[in-house]
Amino acid sequence: MTVREGSLEAPTRHPIDWKNPEYYALDKILAEAGRIFDICHGCRRCVSLCNAFPTLFDLIDEGPTGELDGVPKEKYWNVIDQCYLCDMCYMVKCPYVPPHPWNVDFPHTMLRAKAYQFKHHAAAHPQRDRLLSSTDLGRFAAIPIVAQTVNAVGKSAAARAVGEKVMSIDKAAWVPSYAPRKFTSAAPKSKAHPVREGTRAPGKVAIFATCYVNYNEPAIGLDLLRILDHNEVPYVMADYKACCGMPKLELGDLESVAALKEKNMPGLARLAREGYAIITPVPSCTLMFKQEIPLMFPDDPDVIAVRDATFDTFEYLMARQRDGLLKTDFKQPLGKVAYHVPCHTRVQKMGLKTREALESVPGTEVLTIERCSGHAGTWGVKKEFHQTALKIGRPVTRQIAEFAPDYFASDCELAGHHLEEGVGENKGRAKLRHPITLLRMAYGLPD
Repeated sequence: MTVREGSLEAPTRHPIDWKNPEYYALDKILAEAGRIFDICHGCRRCVSLCNAFPTLFDLIDEGPTGELDGVPKEKYWNVIDQCYLCDMCYMVKCPYVPPHPWNVDFPHTMLRAKAYQFKHHAAAHPQRDRLLSSTDLGRFAAIPIVAQTVNAVGKSAAARAVGEKVMSIDKAAWVPSYAPRKFTSAAPKSKAHPVREGTRAPGKVAIFATCYVNYNEPAIGLDLLRILDHNEVPYVMADYKACCGMPKLELGDLESVAALKEKNMPGLARLAREGYAIITPVPSCTLMFKQEIPLMFPDDPDVIAVRDATFDTFEYLMARQRDGLLKTDFKQPLGKVAYHVPCHTRVQKMGLKTREALESVPGTEVLTIERCSGHAGTWGVKKEFHQTALKIGRPVTRQIAEFAPDYFASDCELAGHHLEEGVGENKGRAKLRHPITLLRMAYGLPD
């Protein structure tokens, strides 16, 4: 049989067979990892994406044989620990993903290994990892007096030094502060706008708050509501039950992902069946509902209903624009905007909708940067990875500094703050603003 070089078909994804006991069989995991590592070593197209591939290639090249057979299998974990499941190798680089017969799925093979590690070697996951992935703790930290205390600790150099020593959270890494009032509490009710259905998107919206916007930066969510109201789109707040599950997925804690899914899906599915577009203002949460949870539960009708109703914020707004239902009465130019496209936005296969929205504002010049920021959820704040995270983001921060923008932005606000740390004193006049906030500003709407 002749095996073609690369593939012209769109990538396809196999369901995650996580309920099968063989999914956690170490010999099978390492065998599949080895098969894929050998293919990657012969290709090397992904060397610039993250640190997993340079780590892999160095292990092989510096080994006694210069081939994979010279690498002890226990060193495979060096590669696995460097993968933060951004999915970029699968979606934009690898020519051998399904339906190619080589069937290479690097990130989901790494996920399988992480799931084994979490299930059978809990000691390998210190309390830090469990704490960082438990974003719902924000419901307690966002209580006003608690928020003030937590924020003060987060800004204390002495406390951060202790945190680095005890919890291995890098003392220099940016960590979010907590808002004194949650987005779900502050959100006003929608005005009674008539529902105007479009051919590309529903005429009414349900907002899934997300942990970050709900507890840390509710202003982003409030700006989204102002934009929807300005465009006469009626909205409701989805009953916010729990985290989407992405931080637990990145840890390999699939049972917790399933438990969170059980909390969120019934209410979201009801809204989907009532004809609402489901929007989340954080791309990782959108990706969970669009891809990862459906791959874990491919036969669950609630999951499929939510998947089919979920939109990225700017994907929805640009669909409304194409239907002639989005206002373009912009009052304020944005000047020069350096826009970073997060990995979890890129892999949604929807095009550069945020860029389209920003470029539609008169008097706005947009530099689009399609590279990983290196933050990767909780990965980039860990002591052992933080400097690597800054290194991965350096090509992005260099472009921001050279462009000398008025604003720099990322759909992922975590990535934005990480880039702000990387730019440092070279950011000049540039201010970090979320793209949703920039669009609200362009409309001239009050904050």
